[in-house]
Amino acid sequence: MRLLARQGYRAVGFDFAAAAVAEARGLTSAEGVGATFEQRDVFTLGRDHREAFDGVWEYTCFCAIDPARRAEYVRSLAGTLRAGGWLLACFFPLRAQTPGPPFVVSPAEVRRLLAPAFTIERAFAPLRSARGRQGREWMVLARKTRA
Repeated sequence: MRLLARQGYRAVGFDFAAAAVAEARGLTSAEGVGATFEQRDVFTLGRDHREAFDGVWEYTCFCAIDPARRAEYVRSLAGTLRAGGWLLACFFPLRAQTPGPPFVVSPAEVRRLLAPAFTIERAFAPLRSARGRQGREWMVLARKTRA
């Protein structure tokens, strides 16, 4: 969010953890950039921020939630986007090392859950990953196709 704000975009970050939001706010303040951060339940975003955003950057949130709630999560993200809005997502882990969280993610599951509201424009392995994540991440750029 800080990078986007430095580039002139209005950027809002959401996290469930108070500590993560406090850290992000501190970094934003120290850098003097205009990003804002809110502590929120991701499942309420589609209702509370209905069609408020042109894009969503999802970084490994999908893997942290109960797999039984993943379709609900996708609907919430779609609800935040305007028609034609984009979703850029980094899905992790493609292979499980622990029972979770993070819970294992499969490209087939992601495609199935995104299909009702999104069209995948690109899907690829990232060129670089954080240490320990090489070969276990999958990037998706998708466009919202319906409400």
